Amino acid sequence: MDEGALDIDLLAASLRSDASDLNAFVESLAAKLEEAVPDRVQVQRRRDGLFGPKHVRRIALDSGSTRLELLRGDRGGIETRCSRTSGGIVLKNEQLDTDAWLGALGEALADEAQRSERARLALQRLLID
Repeated sequence: MDEGALDIDLLAASLRSDASDLNAFVESLAAKLEEAVPDRVQVQRRRDGLFGPKHVRRIALDSGSTRLELLRGDRGGIETRCSRTSGGIVLKNEQLDTDAWLGALGEALADEAQRSERARLALQRLLID
């Protein structure tokens, strides 16, 4: 593997490492993606109650013809899906288990790192933290 390339398995393992506490995992993942690929990710947050803190409700990463989404429900569970898109139109939408989704996310981020030096550096920091 060349020095500038990212190890997809290492990246996916890094993403999974925070998964034991689901709330912390979702919040951490959103922050890491916003730093690494701000032009490719959309994070929606919603306030809990009138004065409560905002929490991540949806993360969507657009990577070419693929959109990866993580949705967090009101009861704390998550749903992960992968959509195939063309011209902004969803052609196919499938639900994935979390491990498969994290693997697809790792591949999408590794592809992005090959296209963008800024993304590569941010993803390397993600792996070190």
